[in-house]
Amino acid sequence: MNIPQDAVQVMDVARMGAGIGAGIVGIGVGIGIGKIGAAANEGIARQPEASAEIRGSSIILSALIEGVCLLGVVVTILIALGVGQ
Repeated sequence: MNIPQDAVQVMDVARMGAGIGAGIVGIGVGIGIGKIGAAANEGIARQPEASAEIRGSSIILSALIEGVCLLGVVVTILIALGVGQ
């Protein structure tokens, strides 16, 4: 099966865009979890008696952000593979 050269170039650009999108998602998640950690440490420093509650909620928030990251990476990989076209 012969694929036109234009279609190959479009697929290459889509794969590159998907890779860039996955990288942006990873950077955003890193920033978000870093801010959660910083806020949790500041909160624990201000109120040490609430450290268990702060730690628990920050772990839950980090897990939710990781879930969004996983979704974003899966979507970009599916786009790169051309699923659904």
